[in-house]
Amino acid sequence: MSKLTKNQKSVADKVEAGKAYSLKEAAELVKEITTTKFDASLDIDVRLGVDPRKANQMVRGVVTLPNGTGKVTRVLCLCTPDAEAAAKEAGADYVGLDEYIEKIKGGWTDIDVIITMPSCMGKIGPIGRILGPRGLMPNPKSGTVTMDVAKAVKEVKQGKIDFKVDKAGIVHASIGKVSFAPEQIYQNAKEFIQTIIKLKPAAAKGTYLKSIYISSTMSKGIKIDPKSVE
Repeated sequence: MSKLTKNQKSVADKVEAGKAYSLKEAAELVKEITTTKFDASLDIDVRLGVDPRKANQMVRGVVTLPNGTGKVTRVLCLCTPDAEAAAKEAGADYVGLDEYIEKIKGGWTDIDVIITMPSCMGKIGPIGRILGPRGLMPNPKSGTVTMDVAKAVKEVKQGKIDFKVDKAGIVHASIGKVSFAPEQIYQNAKEFIQTIIKLKPAAAKGTYLKSIYISSTMSKGIKIDPKSVE
């Protein structure tokens, strides 16, 4: 068994095993236990009391984090020529249609989000097998297929993220950076969790928020008391 480093020992002392912290406490503690030299990402994992195999218990949505994600989100807007200027002005990193579809067919996927218009979906369909596995396929439910591409670009740049429950009934998301102030971490996490609460399916029975954990890249997970958020 490997020995703990000094940093690991100090971290182990700060997080009490089995204790559920309030969201405010966790927002402060996650900064204290992060020892990486880079600006680590903050991740949240929410286990839900749903059966994702049933369509009426699927939890999927979008949320705009009050303080953004702390990440530079590279946005590709696939749109008609008349919408290109507005998309560029809104902050899209790449704007066009046919030339970018050809680039993607050739293997280019150096982007984080694709926003498009309903009229362009026919051209995007054939590259779905490339975009789908990478989580890049535009979807009306996540607001990435819309007539108002400029508004969608602006929202993504300001911190809008989409999420959905996985097969194990867990929602994972990145909600900021460890360089954020504790209050910013708290606000982002609270907004994310409350959005999930609002999306509770009518068919879900029993405890909805089963567990919540927050962690940074390579840090220990901190258990959060769901009652401190509701």
